[in-house]
Amino acid sequence: MGSCCSARIRAHHSPQRDGQSSRHVSFDGRETSSAPLTPRNVGEILDTGSLKSFGYNDLRICTRNFRPDSVLGEGGFGSVFKGWIDEHTFKAAKAGTGTVIAVKRLNQEGLQGHKEWLTEINYLGQLHHPNLVKLIGYCLEDEHRLLVYEFMPRGSLENHLFRRASYFQPLDWNLRMKVALGAAKGLAFLHSPEAKVIYRDFKASNILLDSNYNAKLSDFGLAKDGPLDGRSHVSTRIMGTYGYAAPEYMATGHLTAKSDVYSFGVVLLEILTGRRVLDTNRPQGEQNLIEWARPYLASKRRVLRIIDARIQGQYTPSGALRAAILAVKCIAIEPKYRPTMVEVVKALEQLQDTGVVQTEEEAQRHIHFGNAQNSTRKTSSYPRPSA
Repeated sequence: MGSCCSARIRAHHSPQRDGQSSRHVSFDGRETSSAPLTPRNVGEILDTGSLKSFGYNDLRICTRNFRPDSVLGEGGFGSVFKGWIDEHTFKAAKAGTGTVIAVKRLNQEGLQGHKEWLTEINYLGQLHHPNLVKLIGYCLEDEHRLLVYEFMPRGSLENHLFRRASYFQPLDWNLRMKVALGAAKGLAFLHSPEAKVIYRDFKASNILLDSNYNAKLSDFGLAKDGPLDGRSHVSTRIMGTYGYAAPEYMATGHLTAKSDVYSFGVVLLEILTGRRVLDTNRPQGEQNLIEWARPYLASKRRVLRIIDARIQGQYTPSGALRAAILAVKCIAIEPKYRPTMVEVVKALEQLQDTGVVQTEEEAQRHIHFGNAQNSTRKTSSYPRPSA
Protein backbone atom coordinates (compact mmCIF):
# COMPACT_ATOMS: atom_id res chain seq x y z
CA MET A 1 0.00 0.00 0.00
CA GLY A 2 1.19 3.50 -0.65
CA SER A 3 0.99 7.01 0.71
CA CYS A 4 -0.76 9.88 -1.01
CA CYS A 5 2.42 11.85 -1.74
CA SER A 6 3.11 12.53 -5.40
CA ALA A 7 6.20 11.29 -7.24
CA ARG A 8 7.10 8.76 -4.56
CA ILE A 9 7.56 5.04 -4.66
CA ARG A 10 7.98 2.30 -2.13
CA ALA A 11 11.65 1.35 -1.93
CA HIS A 12 13.30 -1.77 -0.63
CA HIS A 13 16.29 -1.22 1.61
CA SER A 14 18.73 -3.64 3.17
CA PRO A 15 17.31 -7.15 3.63
CA GLN A 16 16.41 -8.21 7.15
CA ARG A 17 16.02 -11.68 8.61
CA ASP A 18 12.64 -12.16 7.00
CA GLY A 19 13.53 -10.58 3.69
CA GLN A 20 13.42 -7.01 2.51
CA SER A 21 11.15 -4.57 4.28
CA SER A 22 9.78 -1.46 2.64
CA ARG A 23 9.31 2.21 3.34
CA HIS A 24 8.28 5.28 1.38
CA VAL A 25 11.06 7.51 0.13
CA SER A 26 11.14 10.38 -2.31
CA PHE A 27 13.43 10.13 -5.32
CA ASP A 28 16.05 12.22 -3.52
CA GLY A 29 16.12 9.55 -0.82
CA ARG A 30 14.44 11.48 1.97
CA GLU A 31 11.88 9.59 3.97
CA THR A 32 8.36 10.98 3.71
CA SER A 33 5.51 11.17 6.14
CA SER A 34 1.89 10.38 5.47
CA ALA A 35 -1.04 12.68 6.11
CA PRO A 36 -2.51 12.35 9.60
CA LEU A 37 -5.34 9.90 9.93
CA THR A 38 -8.56 11.87 9.73
CA PRO A 39 -11.92 10.78 11.11
CA ARG A 40 -13.82 8.53 8.73
CA ASN A 41 -17.10 6.64 8.86
CA VAL A 42 -18.65 3.44 7.61
CA GLY A 43 -20.49 5.38 4.92
CA GLU A 44 -17.31 5.47 2.84
CA ILE A 45 -17.31 1.68 2.55
CA LEU A 46 -19.17 0.38 -0.48
CA ASP A 47 -22.16 -1.76 0.42
CA THR A 48 -21.23 -5.20 -0.87
CA GLY A 49 -23.31 -7.22 1.57
CA SER A 50 -20.54 -9.82 1.84
CA LEU A 51 -18.23 -8.24 4.39
CA LYS A 52 -18.49 -8.68 8.14
CA SER A 53 -17.99 -5.71 10.45
CA PHE A 54 -15.84 -6.85 13.39
CA GLY A 55 -15.51 -5.25 16.79
CA TYR A 56 -12.01 -4.28 17.86
CA ASN A 57 -12.27 -6.21 21.10
CA ASP A 58 -13.14 -9.45 19.28
CA LEU A 59 -10.09 -9.10 17.03
CA ARG A 60 -7.90 -8.26 19.98
CA ILE A 61 -9.03 -11.39 21.82
CA CYS A 62 -8.85 -13.72 18.83
CA THR A 63 -5.22 -12.71 18.17
CA ARG A 64 -4.37 -13.10 21.88
CA ASN A 65 -3.98 -9.37 22.30
CA PHE A 66 -1.89 -9.10 19.12
CA ARG A 67 0.88 -11.12 20.70
CA PRO A 68 4.24 -11.04 18.92
CA ASP A 69 4.21 -14.82 18.46
CA SER A 70 0.97 -14.41 16.45
CA VAL A 71 2.62 -12.20 13.81
CA LEU A 72 2.44 -13.67 10.30
CA GLY A 73 4.20 -10.80 8.56
CA GLU A 74 4.85 -7.08 8.47
CA GLY A 75 4.64 -4.41 5.81
CA GLY A 76 4.10 -0.72 5.22
CA PHE A 77 0.48 -1.01 6.35
CA GLY A 78 1.34 -2.65 9.65
CA SER A 79 1.50 -6.17 11.05
CA VAL A 80 -0.59 -9.22 10.15
CA PHE A 81 -1.63 -11.50 13.01
CA LYS A 82 -2.99 -15.03 13.16
CA GLY A 83 -6.31 -15.41 14.95
CA TRP A 84 -9.27 -17.73 15.47
CA ILE A 85 -12.99 -16.98 15.24
CA ASP A 86 -16.15 -19.04 15.55
CA GLU A 87 -17.24 -19.98 12.03
CA HIS A 88 -20.91 -19.25 12.80
CA THR A 89 -20.92 -16.25 15.12
CA PHE A 90 -17.61 -14.68 13.94
CA LYS A 91 -16.80 -14.03 17.58
CA ALA A 92 -13.34 -14.64 19.02
CA ALA A 93 -12.55 -18.32 19.56
CA LYS A 94 -9.94 -20.12 21.61
CA ALA A 95 -6.60 -20.52 19.88
CA GLY A 96 -6.57 -23.69 17.81
CA THR A 97 -10.37 -23.88 17.46
CA GLY A 98 -12.85 -22.52 14.97
CA THR A 99 -11.75 -20.80 11.76
CA VAL A 100 -8.23 -19.47 11.31
CA ILE A 101 -8.00 -15.90 10.05
CA ALA A 102 -5.33 -13.32 9.25
CA VAL A 103 -5.84 -9.89 10.81
CA LYS A 104 -4.02 -6.91 9.30
CA ARG A 105 -3.71 -4.02 11.73
CA LEU A 106 -3.00 -0.48 10.57
CA ASN A 107 0.11 0.92 12.20
CA GLN A 108 -0.94 4.34 13.48
CA GLU A 109 2.67 5.51 13.45
CA GLY A 110 3.38 4.12 10.01
CA LEU A 111 3.45 5.69 6.57
CA GLN A 112 0.17 4.40 5.27
CA GLY A 113 -3.32 5.36 6.21
CA HIS A 114 -7.01 5.30 5.83
CA LYS A 115 -7.14 5.78 2.07
CA GLU A 116 -5.28 2.55 1.29
CA TRP A 117 -7.23 0.69 3.97
CA LEU A 118 -10.45 1.84 2.32
CA THR A 119 -9.20 0.97 -1.18
CA GLU A 120 -8.45 -2.57 -0.02
CA ILE A 121 -11.97 -2.98 1.34
CA ASN A 122 -13.76 -1.54 -1.66
CA TYR A 123 -11.86 -3.66 -4.19
CA LEU A 124 -11.74 -7.00 -2.38
CA GLY A 125 -15.30 -6.49 -1.15
CA GLN A 126 -16.50 -6.52 -4.76
CA LEU A 127 -13.98 -8.70 -6.59
CA HIS A 128 -14.20 -12.46 -6.11
CA HIS A 129 -11.96 -14.97 -7.86
CA PRO A 130 -10.16 -18.18 -6.85
CA ASN A 131 -6.82 -16.42 -7.31
CA LEU A 132 -7.60 -13.37 -5.16
CA VAL A 133 -7.33 -13.61 -1.39
CA LYS A 134 -10.72 -13.51 0.30
CA LEU A 135 -11.49 -10.52 2.49
CA ILE A 136 -13.83 -11.62 5.29
CA GLY A 137 -14.40 -8.27 6.91
CA TYR A 138 -13.01 -5.17 8.55
CA CYS A 139 -12.94 -3.18 11.78
CA LEU A 140 -13.56 0.57 11.90
CA GLU A 141 -13.77 1.58 15.53
CA ASP A 142 -12.44 4.86 16.94
CA GLU A 143 -8.88 5.15 15.65
CA HIS A 144 -8.59 1.42 14.90
CA ARG A 145 -8.39 0.20 11.28
CA LEU A 146 -8.12 -3.56 10.71
CA LEU A 147 -8.79 -6.02 7.88
CA VAL A 148 -9.73 -9.68 8.28
CA TYR A 149 -8.71 -12.20 5.59
CA GLU A 150 -8.81 -15.91 5.01
CA PHE A 151 -5.68 -17.54 6.40
CA MET A 152 -3.13 -18.66 3.81
CA PRO A 153 -1.13 -21.43 5.53
CA ARG A 154 1.81 -21.55 3.09
CA GLY A 155 2.60 -17.87 3.46
CA SER A 156 4.01 -15.75 0.65
CA LEU A 157 5.85 -16.76 -2.50
CA GLU A 158 8.65 -14.46 -1.36
CA ASN A 159 9.28 -16.64 1.69
CA HIS A 160 9.52 -19.82 -0.37
CA LEU A 161 11.84 -18.30 -2.95
CA PHE A 162 14.23 -16.34 -0.77
CA ARG A 163 14.15 -17.58 2.81
CA ARG A 164 16.69 -20.24 3.66
CA ALA A 165 15.05 -21.43 6.90
CA SER A 166 14.48 -25.18 7.19
CA TYR A 167 10.69 -24.77 7.39
CA PHE A 168 10.62 -23.05 4.00
CA GLN A 169 11.59 -25.74 1.54
CA PRO A 170 12.41 -24.45 -1.96
CA LEU A 171 9.52 -24.93 -4.35
CA ASP A 172 10.13 -27.55 -7.03
CA TRP A 173 9.73 -26.74 -10.72
CA ASN A 174 6.14 -27.94 -11.02
CA LEU A 175 5.01 -25.96 -7.99
CA ARG A 176 6.74 -22.84 -9.29
CA MET A 177 4.89 -23.12 -12.58
CA LYS A 178 1.64 -23.78 -10.72
CA VAL A 179 2.12 -20.65 -8.63
CA ALA A 180 3.03 -18.59 -11.70
CA LEU A 181 -0.10 -19.77 -13.49
CA GLY A 182 -2.37 -19.05 -10.54
CA ALA A 183 -0.95 -15.56 -10.08
CA ALA A 184 -1.31 -14.91 -13.82
CA LYS A 185 -4.95 -15.95 -13.69
CA GLY A 186 -5.53 -13.52 -10.84
CA LEU A 187 -4.02 -10.65 -12.84
CA ALA A 188 -5.92 -11.67 -15.98
CA PHE A 189 -9.17 -11.48 -14.02
CA LEU A 190 -8.32 -8.01 -12.73
CA HIS A 191 -7.68 -6.85 -16.30
CA SER A 192 -10.88 -8.45 -17.61
CA PRO A 193 -14.02 -6.48 -18.60
CA GLU A 194 -15.70 -7.68 -15.40
CA ALA A 195 -13.12 -6.03 -13.14
CA LYS A 196 -11.18 -3.44 -15.19
CA VAL A 197 -8.57 -2.99 -12.45
CA ILE A 198 -4.84 -2.29 -12.62
CA TYR A 199 -3.17 -3.97 -9.64
CA ARG A 200 -0.02 -1.79 -9.55
CA ASP A 201 1.85 -3.70 -6.83
CA PHE A 202 2.45 -7.18 -8.22
CA LYS A 203 5.43 -8.76 -6.43
CA ALA A 204 6.40 -12.02 -4.74
CA SER A 205 5.45 -10.85 -1.25
CA ASN A 206 1.89 -10.11 -2.40
CA ILE A 207 1.35 -13.64 -3.76
CA LEU A 208 0.04 -15.85 -0.98
CA LEU A 209 -0.25 -19.65 -1.07
CA ASP A 210 -2.94 -21.87 0.40
CA SER A 211 -2.33 -25.38 1.71
CA ASN A 212 -2.32 -26.77 -1.86
CA TYR A 213 0.02 -24.06 -3.17
CA ASN A 214 -2.77 -22.28 -5.01
CA ALA A 215 -1.66 -18.68 -5.54
CA LYS A 216 -3.83 -15.74 -4.49
CA LEU A 217 -3.11 -12.04 -4.90
CA SER A 218 -3.28 -9.88 -1.78
CA ASP A 219 -2.82 -6.23 -0.80
CA PHE A 220 -4.98 -4.03 -3.04
CA GLY A 221 -4.11 -0.71 -1.43
CA LEU A 222 -2.50 0.59 -4.65
CA ALA A 223 -5.07 -0.80 -7.12
CA LYS A 224 -6.58 1.63 -9.63
CA ASP A 225 -9.52 1.60 -12.01
CA GLY A 226 -8.50 1.34 -15.64
CA PRO A 227 -8.66 4.22 -18.18
CA LEU A 228 -11.98 5.96 -18.84
CA ASP A 229 -13.50 7.49 -21.97
CA GLY A 230 -11.28 5.72 -24.44
CA ARG A 231 -8.04 6.94 -22.90
CA SER A 232 -5.00 4.70 -23.25
CA HIS A 233 -3.74 5.13 -19.69
CA VAL A 234 -4.37 6.44 -16.20
CA SER A 235 -2.22 9.36 -15.07
CA THR A 236 -1.44 8.78 -11.43
CA ARG A 237 1.10 9.24 -8.68
CA ILE A 238 4.05 6.90 -9.02
CA MET A 239 3.56 4.21 -6.41
CA GLY A 240 4.73 0.63 -6.18
CA THR A 241 7.98 -1.18 -5.38
CA TYR A 242 11.39 -0.50 -6.87
CA GLY A 243 12.44 -3.15 -9.35
CA TYR A 244 8.90 -4.31 -10.09
CA ALA A 245 7.44 -1.08 -11.49
CA ALA A 246 7.41 -0.74 -15.28
CA PRO A 247 9.95 1.75 -16.70
CA GLU A 248 7.39 3.81 -18.64
CA TYR A 249 5.24 4.18 -15.53
CA MET A 250 8.27 5.25 -13.49
CA ALA A 251 9.17 7.83 -16.15
CA THR A 252 5.75 9.32 -16.89
CA GLY A 253 3.20 8.21 -14.30
CA HIS A 254 1.14 6.70 -17.14
CA LEU A 255 -0.39 3.48 -15.84
CA THR A 256 -1.79 0.72 -18.06
CA ALA A 257 -2.51 -2.99 -17.77
CA LYS A 258 0.84 -3.57 -19.48
CA SER A 259 2.48 -2.07 -16.37
CA ASP A 260 1.19 -5.09 -14.44
CA VAL A 261 2.49 -7.41 -17.18
CA TYR A 262 5.99 -6.02 -16.70
CA SER A 263 5.77 -6.68 -12.96
CA PHE A 264 4.61 -10.22 -13.67
CA GLY A 265 7.65 -10.77 -15.89
CA VAL A 266 9.92 -9.65 -13.06
CA VAL A 267 8.30 -12.09 -10.63
CA LEU A 268 8.49 -14.89 -13.21
CA LEU A 269 12.21 -14.18 -13.51
CA GLU A 270 12.51 -14.39 -9.72
CA ILE A 271 10.67 -17.72 -9.80
CA LEU A 272 13.06 -19.10 -12.43
CA THR A 273 16.27 -17.88 -10.85
CA GLY A 274 15.50 -17.90 -7.12
CA ARG A 275 17.01 -14.40 -6.94
CA ARG A 276 15.48 -11.13 -5.77
CA VAL A 277 15.01 -8.44 -8.39
CA LEU A 278 17.22 -6.17 -6.27
CA ASP A 279 19.74 -7.66 -3.86
CA THR A 280 22.57 -5.52 -2.51
CA ASN A 281 24.10 -8.56 -0.80
CA ARG A 282 25.20 -9.96 -4.16
CA PRO A 283 28.44 -8.99 -5.94
CA GLN A 284 28.58 -5.94 -8.19
CA GLY A 285 27.04 -6.79 -11.54
CA GLU A 286 24.58 -9.25 -9.99
CA GLN A 287 22.58 -6.95 -7.73
CA ASN A 288 20.01 -6.06 -10.39
CA LEU A 289 18.39 -9.28 -11.54
CA ILE A 290 17.16 -8.02 -14.92
CA GLU A 291 20.49 -6.49 -15.91
CA TRP A 292 22.37 -9.59 -14.79
CA ALA A 293 20.03 -12.05 -16.52
CA ARG A 294 19.55 -10.14 -19.78
CA PRO A 295 22.59 -11.57 -21.64
CA TYR A 296 21.66 -15.13 -20.64
CA LEU A 297 18.02 -14.73 -21.63
CA ALA A 298 18.99 -13.73 -25.14
CA SER A 299 20.64 -17.10 -25.82
CA LYS A 300 18.92 -20.46 -25.60
CA ARG A 301 22.32 -22.08 -25.06
CA ARG A 302 23.01 -19.92 -21.99
CA VAL A 303 19.55 -19.49 -20.49
CA LEU A 304 19.79 -22.65 -18.38
CA ARG A 305 22.71 -21.14 -16.47
CA ILE A 306 20.42 -18.73 -14.63
CA ILE A 307 17.85 -21.31 -13.49
CA ASP A 308 17.81 -21.80 -9.71
CA ALA A 309 20.39 -24.48 -8.88
CA ARG A 310 18.06 -25.88 -6.21
CA ILE A 311 15.71 -27.25 -8.88
CA GLN A 312 18.25 -28.71 -11.28
CA GLY A 313 17.04 -31.90 -12.93
CA GLN A 314 13.36 -31.09 -12.33
CA TYR A 315 12.64 -29.46 -15.70
CA THR A 316 13.31 -30.06 -19.36
CA PRO A 317 15.59 -27.61 -21.18
CA SER A 318 12.78 -26.78 -23.60
CA GLY A 319 10.39 -26.06 -20.71
CA ALA A 320 12.88 -23.78 -18.98
CA LEU A 321 13.55 -21.99 -22.27
CA ARG A 322 9.87 -21.35 -22.92
CA ALA A 323 9.37 -20.00 -19.41
CA ALA A 324 12.40 -17.72 -19.82
CA ILE A 325 11.15 -16.48 -23.19
CA LEU A 326 7.79 -15.64 -21.63
CA ALA A 327 9.55 -13.60 -18.94
CA VAL A 328 11.52 -11.77 -21.64
CA LYS A 329 8.34 -10.84 -23.47
CA CYS A 330 6.72 -9.54 -20.30
CA ILE A 331 9.65 -7.27 -19.39
CA ALA A 332 9.99 -5.80 -22.88
CA ILE A 333 10.90 -2.12 -22.56
CA GLU A 334 8.18 -1.08 -25.01
CA PRO A 335 4.72 -1.88 -23.54
CA LYS A 336 3.27 -2.69 -26.96
CA TYR A 337 5.58 -5.69 -27.24
CA ARG A 338 4.39 -7.22 -23.96
CA PRO A 339 1.64 -9.85 -24.11
CA THR A 340 -1.69 -9.44 -22.38
CA MET A 341 -2.27 -11.42 -19.21
CA VAL A 342 -4.71 -13.62 -21.09
CA GLU A 343 -1.87 -14.52 -23.46
CA VAL A 344 0.43 -15.10 -20.48
CA VAL A 345 -2.09 -17.49 -18.93
CA LYS A 346 -2.37 -19.39 -22.20
CA ALA A 347 1.42 -19.67 -22.50
CA LEU A 348 1.75 -20.99 -18.94
CA GLU A 349 -1.06 -23.48 -19.50
CA GLN A 350 0.69 -24.71 -22.62
CA LEU A 351 3.93 -24.93 -20.69
CA GLN A 352 2.26 -27.49 -18.44
CA ASP A 353 0.95 -29.40 -21.45
CA THR A 354 3.92 -30.38 -23.59
CA GLY A 355 1.67 -31.54 -26.42
CA VAL A 356 0.53 -27.99 -27.22
CA VAL A 357 3.62 -25.79 -26.84
CA GLN A 358 5.37 -24.09 -29.72
CA THR A 359 8.76 -25.36 -30.87
CA GLU A 360 11.94 -23.91 -29.40
CA GLU A 361 12.86 -22.45 -32.80
CA GLU A 362 9.50 -20.65 -33.05
CA ALA A 363 9.82 -19.36 -29.52
CA GLN A 364 13.42 -18.22 -30.00
CA ARG A 365 12.45 -15.98 -32.91
CA HIS A 366 10.29 -13.90 -30.56
CA ILE A 367 13.00 -13.04 -28.04
CA HIS A 368 13.37 -9.26 -27.64
CA PHE A 369 13.69 -6.62 -24.97
CA GLY A 370 11.56 -3.93 -26.52
CA ASN A 371 13.91 -3.12 -29.40
CA ALA A 372 12.52 -5.84 -31.64
CA GLN A 373 11.60 -5.05 -35.18
CA ASN A 374 8.26 -6.77 -34.79
CA SER A 375 6.46 -3.47 -35.39
CA THR A 376 3.40 -5.18 -36.86
CA ARG A 377 2.51 -6.94 -33.62
CA LYS A 378 -1.05 -6.11 -32.68
CA THR A 379 -1.42 -4.32 -29.37
CA SER A 380 -4.39 -5.35 -27.25
CA SER A 381 -6.37 -2.37 -26.04
CA TYR A 382 -7.19 -2.09 -22.36
CA PRO A 383 -10.90 -2.60 -21.63
CA ARG A 384 -12.61 0.63 -20.74
CA PRO A 385 -14.38 0.53 -17.36
CA SER A 386 -17.76 1.98 -16.69
CA ALA A 387 -18.10 5.10 -14.61
